[in-house]
Amino acid sequence: MSENIVHLHKPTNPPTPDTAPTVLTVVPDAPLARSVPLWVRSGRAVRTAATHETTRATMRAVARHASYTFNGGRIVARRTWDGRTGSRYERMIRAAEAAGNLEAAEEWEERLQRFRAARHHRRMDLLHSPVEAAKGVAVGAGMSVGVLVALGVVMAINTGHVGDVVTPLSATIDFIALLIRIVQIVWGPALTIGPFLALLALWSVGRKQQAAPNWALPANVRNGEGEPITPSIVVKALRDLGVPALRNAIKEMGDAGASMLGPITIAGCGVEVDVTLPSGVSTNEVQNKRRKLAENLTRHEHEVFITIPTAARTVRLWIADSGALDEPIGPSPLVTDDTMTADYAKGKAPWGQDLRGDAASLSLYQRHLLITGLSNQGKTVALRSLALWLSLDKSVQFLLGDLKGVGDWAMFDGLATTLIQGPTDEHVIQVTEMVEGAVDEMNRRIQAPPGTVFPPLIVLVDEAQVAFMCPAKDTEKRPYGGSKANSRYFMAVRKIHNQGRAVNVLMWQGTQDPTNENLPKLVREGAHTRASLALGTESQARMALGDKAVDGGAAPNLLRPGLDRGTLVVASDGITIPAGQSSITVRTHYIDDDAAKAITDRAKTLRDGVTTLHTIERGEDHDPLADIAAVVGDAPRVRTKDVLARLATRNADAYGGWSFIDLKRVLDDAGAEPYKSDGVMVVARDRLARALANRDSDSDSSTSADG
Repeated sequence: MSENIVHLHKPTNPPTPDTAPTVLTVVPDAPLARSVPLWVRSGRAVRTAATHETTRATMRAVARHASYTFNGGRIVARRTWDGRTGSRYERMIRAAEAAGNLEAAEEWEERLQRFRAARHHRRMDLLHSPVEAAKGVAVGAGMSVGVLVALGVVMAINTGHVGDVVTPLSATIDFIALLIRIVQIVWGPALTIGPFLALLALWSVGRKQQAAPNWALPANVRNGEGEPITPSIVVKALRDLGVPALRNAIKEMGDAGASMLGPITIAGCGVEVDVTLPSGVSTNEVQNKRRKLAENLTRHEHEVFITIPTAARTVRLWIADSGALDEPIGPSPLVTDDTMTADYAKGKAPWGQDLRGDAASLSLYQRHLLITGLSNQGKTVALRSLALWLSLDKSVQFLLGDLKGVGDWAMFDGLATTLIQGPTDEHVIQVTEMVEGAVDEMNRRIQAPPGTVFPPLIVLVDEAQVAFMCPAKDTEKRPYGGSKANSRYFMAVRKIHNQGRAVNVLMWQGTQDPTNENLPKLVREGAHTRASLALGTESQARMALGDKAVDGGAAPNLLRPGLDRGTLVVASDGITIPAGQSSITVRTHYIDDDAAKAITDRAKTLRDGVTTLHTIERGEDHDPLADIAAVVGDAPRVRTKDVLARLATRNADAYGGWSFIDLKRVLDDAGAEPYKSDGVMVVARDRLARALANRDSDSDSSTSADG
């Protein structure tokens, strides 16, 4: 039922504030406004007060300090029980048995027997102690009284008063009475204050151990900020890892689960500890739960590294201080020390720091190099810093191909013998011919007299995936890219990998996002030093570093793209890797373009002057198939050996290094394959003529189609 409500108000534009008439307005059918009951308002107030943050904080504080006192008592009781009984030894025996260490179990068994024997002797001594104590008190009291009387006699003789004989004894009695009086005065307050002091002691023990529910702890403790790594924290993190065999083994060990742990040692910006796993627990079960282990240790995933040392059933944990890996490392010595020089054969390039904060230096002597990672993670800077250091050795020569072409390597102009910059197919062709020229130089060095010493030649290609993915083909239909036997870039790199190291011709490559298509298996496995920045998947990590490194704990796929820029995982014998590990994580120094230019300017002063080529000079164009037909002439067939000799005479630069394989490749591609005649391989004139005719007709058809 609705009721009318009367509104009392003034006109919209009153004549004056004081004389405005009051107007009554009746609003029909308006619902009656009812007041909220008092008990409802009171309930809301109580609920608001109960859920207020101040109330919650107060309740957490009360629960926390009460738990400190209660659990502190439990801790003290447990320690007292351990001290009075052999339970500690029994736990250690169970722990050793669970770990399969029978020698340690026997040692703890012997310690338990010695403890029990000593306790038995103490108890037997207590049976005789009252009589011995009574005798001791009687003898001591008699001797004390005798001494006091003798002292009184001396005093009486000295003073001539007989009463001084009892003066020392009387003074002693008065002193004892004073002590009794003091005890009587203090005893009452002590009985009152004592329990409070005991509770305070128990609270202090509980507070030091943080013996309270997690929800009641302070926010900084709940979040684990700055929480130190202790044996109990590591054992608890392993227990809660979700591996049933590990959890049950630790449960059997009781509080002695810390026996699995080696010493926790400070290692750079974190700590390191070896964990010997119980029987039935494999190392990969722990490796596969890296994120959960990190969270159990109140760390982020990137702040915990798990590697496999040489000891069986052992994992090595490196746990960073919270937030330490997000702090930048210092500048490169190449920047801070303008007197630094390099030594290719004996020196090591200052590359950065390992996770322990120690300097990480890499030997480049006779080692092919491959650095890979996702785009914009610092690959070029990491690769360039090694080249910058090596440029300070004036004997080192560089052939550089930058297939990104944005000027990252421009400072090597005037330092490198060849510098090609650009991402197009033409630049790939130029880079391929540069690498093939290095192969020719390698072959020349191999044919030199034994003992000849050659200067280092670094063939460096950045963004090498562009070369492998290039679809261009040469006049003989040979692709520049790809990973087939006729791929020019692929085969040139393979040849340097196979034989270049012996004559100081080294191949360095930087590539993005490794796959089988843009980084063939034979090429990546030909590198002695393999390093990877952040990657997307474990399969890419295996392509970048190899199965052995990944199975040993290397995980560039767990690095954070963007946040861990410049951090890479290295697998190489050219860098110091902790014993038992297959890789090491390095945080590289960042050298910007201006600093890099300053370093190359210093390197240029060490040299007499280098003229840098920006294109590859090509010889006269020649047509191998037409030249073969020309040297065959009118003869129906010519032995392949004679064809090679005639080609070398016709154009020594083009054909002087040809072998039967080169000749056969050209003829096979043209459809004029050599064949055996009278037991020797020959080239037929008719086949050559037919191949030339077919090629010309294909060319004419292509031209007409274009027209």
